[in-house]
Amino acid sequence: MDAAALDFLKQILDTPSPSGFERPVQELVRKYAAGFADKVTTDRHGNVFAIKNEDAPLRLMFAGHCDQIGLLVQYIDSDGFIYSQTIGGWDPQVLIGQKMLVWTSSGPVNGIIARKAIHLLTEEERKQVVKTKDLWIDIGAKTKEEAAALVKVGDPITMELGFRPMLNNTASATAMDDKCGLWVVMEALRRAAAKKPEVAIYAVSTVQEEIGLRGAQTSTFSVDPHVGIAVDVTHATDCPTIDKKQEGDVKLGGGPVIYRGPNMNPIVVDRLMEIARQKEIAYQPAASGRATGTDANTMQTSRGGVATGLVSIPNRYMHSPVEMISLDDVDRAADLLAAFACDLKPTDEFIP
Repeated sequence: MDAAALDFLKQILDTPSPSGFERPVQELVRKYAAGFADKVTTDRHGNVFAIKNEDAPLRLMFAGHCDQIGLLVQYIDSDGFIYSQTIGGWDPQVLIGQKMLVWTSSGPVNGIIARKAIHLLTEEERKQVVKTKDLWIDIGAKTKEEAAALVKVGDPITMELGFRPMLNNTASATAMDDKCGLWVVMEALRRAAAKKPEVAIYAVSTVQEEIGLRGAQTSTFSVDPHVGIAVDVTHATDCPTIDKKQEGDVKLGGGPVIYRGPNMNPIVVDRLMEIARQKEIAYQPAASGRATGTDANTMQTSRGGVATGLVSIPNRYMHSPVEMISLDDVDRAADLLAAFACDLKPTDEFIP
């Protein structure tokens, strides 16, 4: 991973993009992709398309969603405390004690989520699982009027952002799900573009995956690809309390995960694995017996059907402020997708 690519990853991780509020990160995507794509466009939904060889007869689409889970300002009480509703799937336990950012029209406002001190909790309260509706955001305001002068109902909220390097070329950040996948699809296009591919490649930064795979549905319909590969995160199982017999054996640093199952076209899967072997790119096989909760789900069933693959990045502590991935895994994933694209011929068929 060169310095420019690493800097792009850090930039998108440091930029807010809750579902429905992806514009800041999409501006970064457009700027980065303009350096290697033939064409960069954005649709009315907010999906960003970086395109190479648009007129080639076979269309390949890479999809990585740019949106992250977040919160939305719902109510400001008389003392200036803010209550919120969720954007995407949260475990409320991870919100307690977090530094938050309310993204207002005049810029980010610092906030925190906490609860009363353990000294003040009753024995019964200590046993209860906290619900999101019982949590509030404190921005330090003294009154509703003071808070409302800065914060408006409907303003998005995220945890504090930031890229944090860790041992063994790993890194942690809020929203590795799925900005590392977004990075992979754009970097794969950059690497493929330098090798004169024979097919059309559409690298798409999709929106609103976290609230129903919505951007993949609209963007796949527009592109009408013959082949599509979604890049998302998957659960790394190399940490305590996770049962490998139920969730599979997936390690950080073991390489990208290539999924098999009914959501995936078997020819695409076999070809991905064969290319990984030929190029000596480490990968990890995994299985899903149903439609996955990723962009591959809606991509596969668009129009008359798309030959779909799913490549995933191992991720510890998903949907938390400390999501953790291996930079080696994302680098290998970009190499794998670029090699897949460059191996395609305009006459290739993917009918199973």
